[in-house]
Amino acid sequence: MTANRITTPFTRASTDDEVLDGLDLAGKRIIITGGGSGIGAETARALASRAADVTIAVRDTASGERAAEQIRAQARAGAVRVARLDLLDRASVRAFTASWSGPLHALINNAGIMALPDLHRTPEGWELQFATNHLGHFALTIGLHDALAAGGGRIVSVSSNAHRVSPVVFGDIMFQRRPYAAWSAYGQSKTANVLLAVEAAKRYAADGITANALMPGGIRTGLQRHQTSAAAQEIFDNYDWKTPEQGAATSVLLAASPLVAGVTGRYFEDNNEAERTTDPDAQSGVRPHALDPEAAERLWEVSLDLLSR
Repeated sequence: MTANRITTPFTRASTDDEVLDGLDLAGKRIIITGGGSGIGAETARALASRAADVTIAVRDTASGERAAEQIRAQARAGAVRVARLDLLDRASVRAFTASWSGPLHALINNAGIMALPDLHRTPEGWELQFATNHLGHFALTIGLHDALAAGGGRIVSVSSNAHRVSPVVFGDIMFQRRPYAAWSAYGQSKTANVLLAVEAAKRYAADGITANALMPGGIRTGLQRHQTSAAAQEIFDNYDWKTPEQGAATSVLLAASPLVAGVTGRYFEDNNEAERTTDPDAQSGVRPHALDPEAAERLWEVSLDLLSR
């Protein structure tokens, strides 16, 4: 049993609307990456429906605008904006953070890519999943620090139970010497998502900023587009999928619910803090390597170094 584990009245079956029921988020400014589709778009809808001011940060602004238009058509929706953000382009991240003015109440680092079958690198030589899922969000997070501090902001890092597959392999993060493996690369990037929250929770505590990570659950979205094998399809056909509304629930809980006000440096699933486990067969729970404070501090420094080159 995890000591002082945070629990809520909500469960795996709870939806984002149920989690936010009765809340008025007017005046709350929230950024969500990857908000043009999937659970990102659903997360944006749920928050805006409670009058939050939501910025959808996406590389494909056309998809962002389509999602925004659907949200704006709803009654009582707060302001919904679309801004271009390419997590693989450091200049794009810098431009986005420089253009932000005023306080920020929640940053939901939601965008991601999953288990690319072949090794892809950025122009810097970075493995693509680590660069997209972690480094882009890391640069965004530190770039928005002052805005988050002004808003008593919450950092929400969307991870995955795939973090169990791999810690961050500091000796060869970018697969320069070890053979590339799709799920190891994805798992490493999802561990990095948790470690970002762990270290941000420590470094930003005095600024009134909280940071937590989460596993949204399995939701049938474009995230699985690279999994085309017959074996993968058989697994998917028999998987216990969540609806998008259920998948977005833990994100909105951590971004806006008073039930977790002041909670920081933790990993949630199904709207409750996850149990720590070392069971290699467990699909749920959080592995110790994802919450390791030494690994979190080391990753922060490595990430700063990579972005400075």
